Amino acid sequence: MKLGTEDHMSGTTTGTKTGVARTHSRARKVWLVIGANVAVVAVAAVTTFAIFKHSVDSYVDPWIQKVADAGYEQKTAQVNDVNLSYVEGPDNGPPLVLLHAQLMDWFDYSRVMPDLAHDYHVFVVDYQGHGATTYPDDYPMTANQIGADLGAFMDREIGEPAFVSGNSSDGLLTTWLAANRPDIVRAAVLEDPPLFASEYPEIKNTVAIKAFKSSYDVASSETGNEDFLVYWLDYNSAFFDKNVFPGSATVIKYFTTSYREANPGEPVELNFIPDETIRLLMRGLEEYDPRFGAAFYDGSWNEGFDHAEALQKITAPTLLIHANFSTTDDGLLNGAMDQDEADQAMSLLSDGTYKRVDSEHVVHLDQPTEYVSILNDFFLDGSK
Repeated sequence: MKLGTEDHMSGTTTGTKTGVARTHSRARKVWLVIGANVAVVAVAAVTTFAIFKHSVDSYVDPWIQKVADAGYEQKTAQVNDVNLSYVEGPDNGPPLVLLHAQLMDWFDYSRVMPDLAHDYHVFVVDYQGHGATTYPDDYPMTANQIGADLGAFMDREIGEPAFVSGNSSDGLLTTWLAANRPDIVRAAVLEDPPLFASEYPEIKNTVAIKAFKSSYDVASSETGNEDFLVYWLDYNSAFFDKNVFPGSATVIKYFTTSYREANPGEPVELNFIPDETIRLLMRGLEEYDPRFGAAFYDGSWNEGFDHAEALQKITAPTLLIHANFSTTDDGLLNGAMDQDEADQAMSLLSDGTYKRVDSEHVVHLDQPTEYVSILNDFFLDGSK
């Protein structure tokens, strides 16, 4: 009986050990499979990221080549104390001067430049504070000074009355030129300019005041900030959360650094940002002088430049393009002008035409085909 009992116990012990071993073996296999799958996923993720990063770092905006193929050339002109950077197209018609939006550069017109080259002799100018244009450190960022130098540029490089179209802040400079240099402005298009809304203190009632505040903070800082693009991304992160995707400012900052390292000296071109206006904004912010925006914040930009008086002085045919606008919950104007301000501007123009468009602020980027059609209908209808 002893022997039988021992055999039974021995068999039970051996069976238990064998079962445990099999269980451990199965567990190891499961973990090996899980580990292998995790490794595959990790490798795939790293590979996908590397491919995506390469696509971002190697991106070249196709419109660079399209603009070049249309015959445009980059040039500079020394005017007074300013070395103006501009792009000139082939001489295929009357001269047309294009003045870009604040924070951008000449390339924000790239989507319409090839079409416009068919019928005009186009000049796209990086005005002071933007692009590759240079000037003394103490250059006055005022409409009167910038406008006077732009007029001198047109005297020197064009030498005849031209069509002028300006967007946003440069819609204001177009207003200045038409009012103060009627001898060189054949007709003007004011593309969603912030008439009245950008005058101090009314500007404090617009959403743009936050962007101007960021410029003012940097311009008035004793240490300054060499990388305004990165600073602007941090300061306006809520803008990117809303208009790109939540948390996008951090992602954009990473790829900004990555793109710069891969393309030293080239403007940042981030192809994963779907909105073209925001994508080209990154390019413009690379060389933007925050003193320009600071002058709007403290009111000095409009010093000596009253919008109502300027509009009353304009005798050339003038088209006012009015884009979309809204009012925030806290009563701030989100846009260049509300309807009352647009109506006031029209009441002051002696030869004005009003055009309401369903578009974002930079019409020539948001609605490029419509913009070209509007310009051609207004400038080339034989009446100007």
